Amino acid sequence: MTEKSHILIVDDNPEIREIIQVLLEGEGFEIKEASDGKTALDLARSIDFDLIILDIMMPGKNGYQTCIEIRKNSNAPILFLSARTKDSDKTLGFSSGGDDYLAKPFSYNELISRSKALIRRYQIYRGKHDAQTAQTGKDVNADTDTPEIISYHHLEINEEKEQVFSEGKLLTLTATEYAMLLLLIKNRRQIFSAQHLYEAVWDETYYYGANNTVMVHIRNLRRKIEKDAKNPVLIKTIWGRGYRCD
Repeated sequence: MTEKSHILIVDDNPEIREIIQVLLEGEGFEIKEASDGKTALDLARSIDFDLIILDIMMPGKNGYQTCIEIRKNSNAPILFLSARTKDSDKTLGFSSGGDDYLAKPFSYNELISRSKALIRRYQIYRGKHDAQTAQTGKDVNADTDTPEIISYHHLEINEEKEQVFSEGKLLTLTATEYAMLLLLIKNRRQIFSAQHLYEAVWDETYYYGANNTVMVHIRNLRRKIEKDAKNPVLIKTIWGRGYRCD
């Protein structure tokens, strides 16, 4: 990489922030720190981060609340780092907009590998667009040639720019949501089990609990792309087998 990727570490424990900083700076990343949600939000509004590592239990705004606020302005991947390991905690983390969840105490190697995987997926599937592209869906520096568009019901996907439109309106998807949608639409009528989806999109070996991760991301994606998320027609659930786009 010619340009260093930027990571924001948000944790009220200075020792944990220091450990993570040392680990990730050793991998060549540029690090910023925040000890609370408010500071994290201020930094996320002013810097285009490639990854945000977010603790849950913090004074003031907790990690879930901070994640929801960050998602209003940023699609950067969010990795929750927390001692809370119940399935309900993970579900709440994913529901609030998180991309991954790592329990404390964590393996240093696992933290590094997950961070790299999230950044790689963000850069490959989503990319970065300037403010005008994000607001209008048009790239002023683009070639005049009309890009190939994938049409599916009321959706249009510009794969070259990693943009999804619903009836002409640019949707705000996370890198994970975009990757999942693109995979399903490009393989219509194929049923993807939760394991297949997880291993294809997250590029990691399936583990116990990943089924819940996939389910929550599908639910979040439906909220953004379906006209009626409670009665989905774009991404269908094939009970006992997985998910499919027809």
